Amino acid sequence: MTEIFTGSFTQQEPIPEAGIEAALSVLRSGRLHRYNLTEGELGEAALLEQEFAAQMGAKYCLAVTSGGYALSTALRAAGVKPGEPVLTNAFTLAPVPGAIASIGAQPLFVEVNEALTIDLDDLAAKVERAGVLLLSHMRGHLCDMDQLMRICTDAGVIVIEDCAHTMGATWNGVPSGRHGVVGCYSCQTYKHVNSGEGGLLVTDDEEIAARAVILSGSYMLYDRHLAAPSAEVFERVKYDTPNISGRMDNLRAAILRPQLRVLDRQVSRWNDRYRVLEAGLRGTPGLRVIDRPEAEHFVGSSFQVLLPDWTADNVRAVLSRCAARGVELKWFGAPEPQGFTSRYDSWRYVASEPMPQTDRVLAGILDMRVPLTFSVEDCALVARIIRAEVSAVFQGCPAKT
Repeated sequence: MTEIFTGSFTQQEPIPEAGIEAALSVLRSGRLHRYNLTEGELGEAALLEQEFAAQMGAKYCLAVTSGGYALSTALRAAGVKPGEPVLTNAFTLAPVPGAIASIGAQPLFVEVNEALTIDLDDLAAKVERAGVLLLSHMRGHLCDMDQLMRICTDAGVIVIEDCAHTMGATWNGVPSGRHGVVGCYSCQTYKHVNSGEGGLLVTDDEEIAARAVILSGSYMLYDRHLAAPSAEVFERVKYDTPNISGRMDNLRAAILRPQLRVLDRQVSRWNDRYRVLEAGLRGTPGLRVIDRPEAEHFVGSSFQVLLPDWTADNVRAVLSRCAARGVELKWFGAPEPQGFTSRYDSWRYVASEPMPQTDRVLAGILDMRVPLTFSVEDCALVARIIRAEVSAVFQGCPAKT
């Protein structure tokens, strides 16, 4: 009998009871705005920042409305000006080049390799052309961060990390987001902590932190932050830093704080599921599992494989056959953007150079979410279905490439 998967790829776990109780407390108070506090009250947003800064080993933290807002705020606070080029991965999602474009800067794409990380040779060839790299750890894949930082440091290039898919990950024991000058994280529903929308920014740079707080819309209430620089730093920047309101509210912060306390446990659960998928698909004819470096402690909240050099028709056949059995796969080789999935040549506000290596890689990427509502048995079933359908198409089509 043909196996069918009946789970949902978009169903998240419920918010923890501690988060629900904290949210109800905020709702009962009516004080949702982060600066609407009673005498002596600290506020959920300020406490979240303090706790996340400590968790990440950072001096400063700012909670904002989204991961994309964190990225654009980091770029502004780092001094990127309209018209300036900003390096970034050619394989990423739309909010990354969108953050660059939102401040009038110009994305300069760097090739991606078959490990789905930024190609360090292409980065080295282009690094002198910009002052900032907005590095996207796309789908949770970390490149050799030691080598990347050597390239950028030698060239005097600032690194801002997009850690939307790597909250809880490390490279050689260093948390993702702590190699560069700024680390930016997303708290959107499909990320590692869930407040519907939301973002976090960490840095050790006091001026970037102060500018980010003012940019987020602190007015002159920055003294109510618990993970921010001293008043003297704000005095240096407050008159020439605009207010571009994007504060996180106390309700979302209340939901997030209990989730961050169990992040390590959640990472372990994701990786249990990832390893089952990996084992079930390794050795499938025509399919390549992406090997993870030993130095990388990743978060397996999504799973990617490559169908290298397959024709578009054969990839579509795999997608269709898997969908008929309940397995939803996204394809980065599609000519038109769909849902959350788009690619560098969909972003026509960017005048991109040819990206032949990236084109080849994107043409073969299959991608899927791994929600924690899946059991390890669910993941084994999903792997069996993908393996069977890839094998059927690969063996049944003489012209596979």
